[in-house]
Amino acid sequence: MARRARVGQVSTAIMIHLFNGFQNPFGGSELETLELHRLLSADSQVRLWATSSRVSDELTRHFPIRRISPLTRNVPDGGTYVFLGAHWRNKAWPYLIPRPRRLIYVFNTFHPKVIALTTRMPRMLGWPDAELVLISDFQRRMLQVDGVVHPSPIDIDRFTPRLARRDGPFTVGRLSRDTPDKHHADDVALYEALLADGVAVRIQGGMPLKDRLAPHPQLELLPQGQFAAEQFLPTLDVFYYRTGSHVETFGRVVFEAMACGLPVVCHSHGGYADHIRHGENGFLFETTQQAALILAELKADPALRATVGHKARQTVEQLFSPQALRQRLDFYLR
Repeated sequence: MARRARVGQVSTAIMIHLFNGFQNPFGGSELETLELHRLLSADSQVRLWATSSRVSDELTRHFPIRRISPLTRNVPDGGTYVFLGAHWRNKAWPYLIPRPRRLIYVFNTFHPKVIALTTRMPRMLGWPDAELVLISDFQRRMLQVDGVVHPSPIDIDRFTPRLARRDGPFTVGRLSRDTPDKHHADDVALYEALLADGVAVRIQGGMPLKDRLAPHPQLELLPQGQFAAEQFLPTLDVFYYRTGSHVETFGRVVFEAMACGLPVVCHSHGGYADHIRHGENGFLFETTQQAALILAELKADPALRATVGHKARQTVEQLFSPQALRQRLDFYLR
């Protein structure tokens, strides 16, 4: 695994504890926590803690995740506590562990209730005020809350810009978890139209569409996690993305596709949209008709796909450059 961001010397002065539910190996907050653990470990001692009793066996097999247990004294021992997609309210164990020096909450959803749970500190607990980290400017605008903005960290060195394929049909696809709210109802008709036009459609995380799309020789619906993102994404010519009731606060999979040098065609409502310059490093659409026209243009113009894909890769290289990562990591190491 690449270590581009390991630009400091390990210090024993700072102990950082990262808390997450660790329930889903493909969840955005889980991936964000594990990548932050990798990056921070270059400069500090870092420990991973599961806040949920339903922690994934797969994740605990591959990563040094600890379960909090005051009875066995397996607990964080002070330092900096960072909660990502998890909170400490309404739990007994925070009262039974050492007080943190700093308390940081990485807020990666749109649920105001969670902000209330993490910023209103119980008087008896005696912890410091929580410092809020948001993962996109879009999220900050939507919630109208104050906090530092750190894009969800991604190891872009895992993703190699794809070479133009000379064989096989033009392929449009996407990647997500296998949950219905990740899919927009109008996309079924779009996929059917693409298939009728000779386009191959490849969707990982497509099990919710199994009963809604008729079998077709050029349609592949794969379960979540069948292939790693860096293996699946380069099989596409274009990455297409629109969700249903779920709104992406950041949309790390969009940036992973851009890291592969893919032109991305995405609905304009999401955290990723602030980083996409329409027609330059990707495409944004409002309606299904607009999406269909963009996809038709990309199908007909391989040079356009290559140019936009190249700009997409440059965008993520700037967003996750060593300098940019260093600045974000220093926030946690203060």
